[in-house]
Amino acid sequence: MKASKAWRLGIGDLQIMTVPRHRPPLKRPMWIIVLVSLVSLLLIGAYVYPPRGFVACYMFSSNGCKSFVEWLPPSLSRELTDDEIASRVVIRDILRMTFPETKNAKIAFMFLTPGSLPFERLWDRFFSGHEDRFTVYVHASREKPVHVSRYFINRGIHSDKVVWGTVSMVDAERRLLANALKDPDNQHFVLLSDSCVPLHNFDYVYNYLMDTNISFIDCFEDPGPHGSGRYSKHMLPEVEKKDFRKGAQWFSMKRQHALIVMADSLYYSKFKLYCKPGMEEGRNCYADEHYLPTFFYMIDPQGIANWSVTHVDWSEAKWHPKSYRARDVTYELLKNITREVQIRPCLWNGMQRPCYLFARKFYPEALDNLMQLFSNYTLT
Repeated sequence: MKASKAWRLGIGDLQIMTVPRHRPPLKRPMWIIVLVSLVSLLLIGAYVYPPRGFVACYMFSSNGCKSFVEWLPPSLSRELTDDEIASRVVIRDILRMTFPETKNAKIAFMFLTPGSLPFERLWDRFFSGHEDRFTVYVHASREKPVHVSRYFINRGIHSDKVVWGTVSMVDAERRLLANALKDPDNQHFVLLSDSCVPLHNFDYVYNYLMDTNISFIDCFEDPGPHGSGRYSKHMLPEVEKKDFRKGAQWFSMKRQHALIVMADSLYYSKFKLYCKPGMEEGRNCYADEHYLPTFFYMIDPQGIANWSVTHVDWSEAKWHPKSYRARDVTYELLKNITREVQIRPCLWNGMQRPCYLFARKFYPEALDNLMQLFSNYTLT
């Protein structure tokens, strides 16, 4: 007990009898002042000149910083094959080419059809009075067409059999391009089907296509079974899955891009061999939906508009788009199509413009209604 008491007293004595300590005068070494000044200057500099590096960004900025991965140097791309090097050299040089201005620039209207064109009379009215600004080419794959318009007579090319869903569709497109490229005045090339109709008058279409320096090629990424699910690893190394794209076949392209399509054999052969119906495990791949979108995404993504100027309605979610019968064709329908916009606005030379110049699929029975309405719905 005494020891315990003595201990408590000792502790108490220490607490009570603590000797007061005197602090020496505060000294302000020069190095502290210099350090504070440097830090202040760095903070002011970071505010005036926003940080450009990863470390500086996270030191001086609480938002707007890029992720760490974005600051890393780009990873080395794979080594190209000999065929790829040769192909890309040719493509690069064509893209850099400057073509002499032609005094009579024309649009090549290329019709891909099984036989006669049910809307020739409508196209005849569309073309009338503009004979020096267009050419017509017809690829009839089943039977020789019977023409009713002077603009289509003797405009057929050597055609071959076309089977839906096969690479023969792409072959027909290339055949049309090859024939149209023989005319040096053809500066823009439009692929149309037998069920297509114009939505605007000729002057509007001509100015729309000739006054822009891009091609209208539908191109988007579809991660589902009907998009990337059609990809085959046999396309490696030239075509990687991350570059595989999809789009409608109905394109409109400038002369440089038409030349590139004709010059390509490497990427075309990949789709010819490894994109076809029933290719692997029952999967179907359709070259006309994938070849051009993938090709241009890889070689000139900034040179295409990523949409087609030909309207088609897939709202019914069926294997084929909506078709318009005679009873469906009204002034309101046609004007609504011309005003329809996509998920993103269609920008033409930096300005928002109508997305569509043509539309499909119309039944032949709709011709009379279209003829009656043509002058009204194509005023612009």
